Amino acid sequence: MKELSRATFGAGCYWCVEAVFQNLKGVEKVISGFMGGHIKNPAYKEVCQGTTGHAEVCQIDFDSSIISYEELLEVLWTTHDPTTLNQQGADKGTQYRSAVYYHDDTQQAMAEQSKLQVAPKYWDNPIVTEITEASEFYAAPSNHNNYFNNNPTQGYCRVVISPKISKFKKQFADKLK
Repeated sequence: MKELSRATFGAGCYWCVEAVFQNLKGVEKVISGFMGGHIKNPAYKEVCQGTTGHAEVCQIDFDSSIISYEELLEVLWTTHDPTTLNQQGADKGTQYRSAVYYHDDTQQAMAEQSKLQVAPKYWDNPIVTEITEASEFYAAPSNHNNYFNNNPTQGYCRVVISPKISKFKKQFADKLK
């Protein structure tokens, strides 16, 4: 059995993040959920109210022999706006913050270096993405996982996620499954 690595990113609505990272070669599993808050077992509605301190995140299990953590970071920087504080498009609130939750010292160093050297290649304004040690992960309700694939005609999916996926697939065609 191959050993997988784990990355955890917050980049706005987790449905968008999940839809992007599921398409990458080497990504074995993407689970939507919450991290970085101050209460245990937060409910989705509580997180949406912005009172728990959690961010919507995706936990990404990947085969580092196929795709590197640095490549995942580059995808992260280009598929959301890391220059807007607590907001992605019309989604506003601390739960939509841009965040990299690192799982070890190597990931921390890579994330900090990438934030300084890679992200500015794509964005003119200062990068506000927080880089924080991973804490307990709480999976989102099951109907929130694999959301775009299960609900492609839903309004948010058509208006927000579909254009993001189209742009992503053009930019990273060589990394797609």
